[in-house]
Amino acid sequence: MVSQQDFNAENLLKDYAQGWMEQFMDPERIPLALAAIILAIFIGMLTGPRAGQANPAAWLFLNAIFGGIGDRLDKNERRAADLLFRGFLITAVAIFASLGLLNIVEWGLQSINAGTAGQVILLSLFISAGSVWFILLRLFFSLQKKSIGQGAYFALAQSSRTNLSASDDFGITRCAITYGARSFDKALVAPVFWYLIADFEVLCLYVVLSALAWRFGKDGFSKGFGTIPLGLEKLMGFVPGYLSGLLLTLAAIFTPTASSGKGWVSWFAHEKAAPYEQGGMALTSVAWSLDLSLGGPRQDLRGSSIKSQWVGPEGASAKVDRSHLKRAIYIHVMAHILFITVLLGAYLWGSGGMGDFLGQIIR
Repeated sequence: MVSQQDFNAENLLKDYAQGWMEQFMDPERIPLALAAIILAIFIGMLTGPRAGQANPAAWLFLNAIFGGIGDRLDKNERRAADLLFRGFLITAVAIFASLGLLNIVEWGLQSINAGTAGQVILLSLFISAGSVWFILLRLFFSLQKKSIGQGAYFALAQSSRTNLSASDDFGITRCAITYGARSFDKALVAPVFWYLIADFEVLCLYVVLSALAWRFGKDGFSKGFGTIPLGLEKLMGFVPGYLSGLLLTLAAIFTPTASSGKGWVSWFAHEKAAPYEQGGMALTSVAWSLDLSLGGPRQDLRGSSIKSQWVGPEGASAKVDRSHLKRAIYIHVMAHILFITVLLGAYLWGSGGMGDFLGQIIR
């Protein structure tokens, strides 16, 4: 028989679990986020990159509208202050236009009673998962056949905005692993994070900033035009960036031959860590867990020189082959599984399910 004291303790624990979660996010959004992630995985794997890119559909949409305009405004011969103002202007226009369009879309979904399905589809447009797996696997199989054709790296080049035409197999593979780590952070964890703790409007704000930072930020080497969106995206991406790094570090535990110990050491490796603009903890964790040297100087699709620093433990090799790519894909997939597991656990906790479970233990 359950005593009154045990009953009160159980209810108190349940109320605490629900209240704690509600302070940070709306637990009712978690099932929608999970459904959107699963949808993005399956659709991305079935269709592959959209318009030659594995990035979120929202990024492609923003690039189609503002990419060409930004290229005409971003002229290297102009003064830094002028470029900074132009970058601010296009960022402001993109934000207000996107938020306005979002309101129209939400109104349209409500008018046709799209309900939950409409929200899931809408959320899936702001994230990317399966299409990233698609291009990583395509490259792996091409390396296995010892023949990397244009189709194997075209989508990777477009998605990462890296000129791979003069790169060897090692350089292309490093780019693939780097892109996988960064996309997990920018195109999945961070958008879902902001959707859960805020709403579609804040999610849209982050996605606009991350898309513009990807398009014009040049990993922090912009001469001014991409400084505003990259700086604002950094503010919003700081917390989810560490969450992404943590998930990738944990994923290394389940990855054959990966060094989870070095993955944890990477959190204190300030000299060989990637700055936020170049991949942050997500890239740092993968490089150290696989004992690889990633990053390094590259050229973007517009011919700009991006002098990114090398990331990885001392003495790590930059000669990255398909065996390394295979392990990186494994980490990438495991990180997705862990993220889904964390969301499920958060839902159980926030909905009272975890409180019920712990209440049984008290009994």
